Amino acid sequence: MNVHRRAFEVMGTVVSLALRGRYADGPEAEAAWAEVVASLRHVDAVFSTYRPDSVVNRWGRGELPLLDAPPELTEVLALADVAREASGGAFDIEAVRSPHGGGPDPSGVVKGWAVQRASLALERLAATDYCLSAGGDMVCRTRVPGAPAWRIGIEDPADPRRVVAVLPVANGAVATSGTARRGAHIHDPRTGTAPDGLRQVTVVASDLVAADVEATTAFVLGEQGVPWLLARGRTGVVVAADGTVATYGDEPVRSRWPSSPASWPEPSSPLASSA
Repeated sequence: MNVHRRAFEVMGTVVSLALRGRYADGPEAEAAWAEVVASLRHVDAVFSTYRPDSVVNRWGRGELPLLDAPPELTEVLALADVAREASGGAFDIEAVRSPHGGGPDPSGVVKGWAVQRASLALERLAATDYCLSAGGDMVCRTRVPGAPAWRIGIEDPADPRRVVAVLPVANGAVATSGTARRGAHIHDPRTGTAPDGLRQVTVVASDLVAADVEATTAFVLGEQGVPWLLARGRTGVVVAADGTVATYGDEPVRSRWPSSPASWPEPSSPLASSA
């Protein structure tokens, strides 16, 4: 089955789309892609902490009351509150301040939420599979009868030319957190220190908001991150501080990953890399 791909840059990262099936190409696909692009550009205008005129920065400086802000801001702040409670404070947007607004930086929630939200435009493409990715975090759907799951390559944090695992994802979301791409940009909100217990955490969940937040939380929790994810019923891949690669989660998912990297199939979608 042919896969048609599209990509553009927004929110400081590359957003890519892979489509296969009835409407993988043509005017229907172009219209859906245009909606995805418009949705993500709107999110950038609202939430970019690098744009002094963004909504989140105007709110952070006290220039825009929350009641007068677009409803998306209230929605994201509510999600951040839920994440803080669920993580026991290991995920907390209050610990990071916007450089141009001074208020809380909700970027840790925004990317997953924005991609999940933008993917709704692709749901109208009947009998069409899609994988929408932003900076390595992605939403995957398989709706063509008999179509294989998307194969998601997990990048080696020590060598981005290598893949440490390939995950089959038919319907779900994948997010990866670590320091490979951006260095030690993640800090434990409870201590202010950079976590060093793990190199990278990949989470597979039903939606990208959960996967994204939980990958960051587990990375911050270090050695306690995987037990925390297992308690939430998650599956995925973890790279330990010494470079050891391990899978976690229920046995049916684990059994689908051969033990030898040489026998893993090539990915069919963009690589999941730490953000």
